[in-house]
Amino acid sequence: MFDNLSERLSQTLRKISGQAKLTEDNIKDTLREVRMALLEADVALPVVKEFVNQVRDRAVGQEVSRALNPGQQFLKVVNEAMVDVMGEANEGLQLKGEPPVILMAGLQGAGKTTTVGKLARFLIEREKKKKILVVSVDIYRPAAIKQLETLAGEVGADFFPSSTDQKPTDIVEAARREARIKFYDALIVDTAGRLHVDSDMMDEIRDVHAVAQPSETLFVVDAMTGQDAANTAKAFNDTLPLTGVVLTKADGDARGGAALSVRQITGKPIKFMGMGEKSDALEPFHPDRVASRILGMGDMLSLIEEAERKIDKEKAEKLAKKVKKGKGFDLEDFREQLLQMRNMGGMGSMLEKLPGMGSMAKLAEAEGPMKEMGKMETIINSMTLAERRKPEILNGSRKRRICEGSGTQVQDLNRLLKQHKQMQKMMKKVSGKGGMQKMMRGLSGQLPPGMGGGPGGPGGMGGGGMDGGGFPPRF
Repeated sequence: MFDNLSERLSQTLRKISGQAKLTEDNIKDTLREVRMALLEADVALPVVKEFVNQVRDRAVGQEVSRALNPGQQFLKVVNEAMVDVMGEANEGLQLKGEPPVILMAGLQGAGKTTTVGKLARFLIEREKKKKILVVSVDIYRPAAIKQLETLAGEVGADFFPSSTDQKPTDIVEAARREARIKFYDALIVDTAGRLHVDSDMMDEIRDVHAVAQPSETLFVVDAMTGQDAANTAKAFNDTLPLTGVVLTKADGDARGGAALSVRQITGKPIKFMGMGEKSDALEPFHPDRVASRILGMGDMLSLIEEAERKIDKEKAEKLAKKVKKGKGFDLEDFREQLLQMRNMGGMGSMLEKLPGMGSMAKLAEAEGPMKEMGKMETIINSMTLAERRKPEILNGSRKRRICEGSGTQVQDLNRLLKQHKQMQKMMKKVSGKGGMQKMMRGLSGQLPPGMGGGPGGPGGMGGGGMDGGGFPPRF
């Protein structure tokens, strides 16, 4: 979502260099560019004005730290201001009451029903196996009720039935009674949406809110609507006591204006971001991490949390022990690594969370590399177990059989075997004494200019890495 804003800000912030001190004169042009970048990202004008003024006030007159050059110092100031605009920290759900009720509000098409399913899964899987009940009061769309029932089954939540001939307030009252009697940890209510804000809709949702008595009233908004998302959120906030916002479709090509505007205009925190179609694609919104990613500084904490959740620890430990004992790294292991990478959202998703690797993430997400990874997996799947464990037995006839089975060429198979050998060498280096340092030194010679730690670039993954101030060496 933030690709365009990130690229534009990166180019802008590179321009400040060689100054001993940040002054109004030497940051004037850069501030103008920052302002333009934010406006192009569809950030609301009042937010842009306040943001630019805040950056100017903080930056002017600051002595440049010894650990940072002026560009990095200014980047630090912009990062702090961005975190202030979006909220200083993630605000979790406050589940109070008997039972705790979460009411979902928003316009039609914003992704409310899907978000109910995602939130139910989030509470079940990541919040100590909570017992969740979901209900739909969208009596105008029978398909929405059916959709929620299907989603509940997929994520392991219980569904409270409702029908189009019932009153929304009656449905909520009955669902609350059920949740209280059966000791559910939370009841999530999916409300009806409209194509626009209208008085009938607001009256109905106000009545539903009064009966539901929710501890959380979340406004679900499509990130693709830009700054208008913030205005719609404000209209709802004037009617309902909202407690937070959920940004959906944040994985699309939205320009990021909603994320930077919603908090400032409504005064309500963004609690979650929908990052895809799947039911597990709901992430808590951490303003500091999002600001860091926008400015190309990576998001290591989210990467670590995602790895802890999605990587099979048992298999990883098994592979580590195997490599350490010198038993090699066969094609079965190689395939397992490809599967784990896909579970993590692919190479692009991982790279965009690493400092200074945003541009590489775009390359990795391109059709070529993704297609190549799929092809490698298909080739390995076409092999027998013996061939995966001992690739050296692959002769001409075996190779032809594998290629026919996977619909690929012999060159593709040979390329896979070559990459596998390189991975084997790398694994040997890692398992030896001082392994990680040796591997990084080897990697730095293979990385393109500007990404290694040697003469080709000032830092990155090779030898330099992050500079003393904790920011990527981009300027």
